[in-house]
Amino acid sequence: MSTERHGEGFVAIEQASYRYGAEAPIVDRVDWAIPRGAFHCLIGRSGSGKTTLLKLAAGLLAPDEGCVRIDGAALEGPGTRIGFVFQQPTLLDWLSVIDNVLLPLSLKRSLRAEDREKARELLDLVSLGDYAHRHPAQLSGGQQSRVAVARALIAEPDLLLLDEPFAALDALTREELQDDLLALCAMQATTVLFVTHDITEAVYLADRVAIMAAGRLHHELAVDLPRPRNRAMRYGQAFNTLCLELRQAMDGAP
Repeated sequence: MSTERHGEGFVAIEQASYRYGAEAPIVDRVDWAIPRGAFHCLIGRSGSGKTTLLKLAAGLLAPDEGCVRIDGAALEGPGTRIGFVFQQPTLLDWLSVIDNVLLPLSLKRSLRAEDREKARELLDLVSLGDYAHRHPAQLSGGQQSRVAVARALIAEPDLLLLDEPFAALDALTREELQDDLLALCAMQATTVLFVTHDITEAVYLADRVAIMAAGRLHHELAVDLPRPRNRAMRYGQAFNTLCLELRQAMDGAP
């Protein structure tokens, strides 16, 4: 079990609880800490509270009890330090690809030439440099997901939160996007919390994985695999041993 608790991480979730109305808590006294620059994954079955916890970490919801701290300061709502990638790309159909990427900046201030240059660099990094002036309807699902990731990173957030962003994609495209995401986050030293229901995805991406069930964290696993990750790892004994441990832990969770 992790020894990082109560403010020791760059992101510190401290005894956080949240309920909808009079129902039992969907997030129940959760503690979790993420060091600066680390990549953590949260896995669990549908309805376990993963997405709600992610929204608490984003400031989209306020905990009923406990708190969320970013770099020691209590989180009081969404801010420019936090990027969010949803389950669906949520691109604006009437904007070009590059303007979708630039949207977080254009909503705050007038765009500058260096902003467009940065957006083009991000699109190049996700293999979409030639698609900058297309519109979302002209892209595949995987390409739309790449645009969503680039958009979330354009403002260089300290914390990136992702809610099963690749779940609807085919296996090969999902693996390519995982590699793109790891490269981009390493380049910007971004702290990441990634929610998924896919055990192999969690092990491939993360430094640490937690299982969530019935609103609580029931198991934590350090992923001691070298970085940068590579696809050959997916077929190795160490990788599969970690996947098996998580699967057995999930089977034993409430």
